[in-house]
Amino acid sequence: MKIAVTSENNEIFQHFGHTPGFAVFTAEDKVITDEKYLASGDSGHGALAALLAAEAVDVLICGGIGAGAINALAEAQIKVIGGASGNVKAAAEGYLQGTLKVRPNFRCMHHHHDHGEGHDCSSHDCSSHKCSH
Repeated sequence: MKIAVTSENNEIFQHFGHTPGFAVFTAEDKVITDEKYLASGDSGHGALAALLAAEAVDVLICGGIGAGAINALAEAQIKVIGGASGNVKAAAEGYLQGTLKVRPNFRCMHHHHDHGEGHDCSSHDCSSHKCSH
């Protein structure tokens, strides 16, 4: 099984479509046997789904993610576990052990504003756009 986790500085990056890259873990019998970093190349969600599919990823763990990305990943037969935060390896291990804690309502429903200035989809004021956190 391969698990990809949105990653920046070994922490779960909170917006799938803007992630700098992925920590990719290979697991056998619920134990991580290999890990590597996969740069995103600043691609959009459709290209990111194709990138993960080309790596034979089975599961994606992320913070926030939009409906378009969820659909693209579903088409690639990649299971999405959203609403996660913290260390990437701890998240992958938690998923394997069935102990990963995620927040409900992790879907981001905005795509037309700048994600600069410290914006992440895990904690922000949603008054200017719709974000179901």
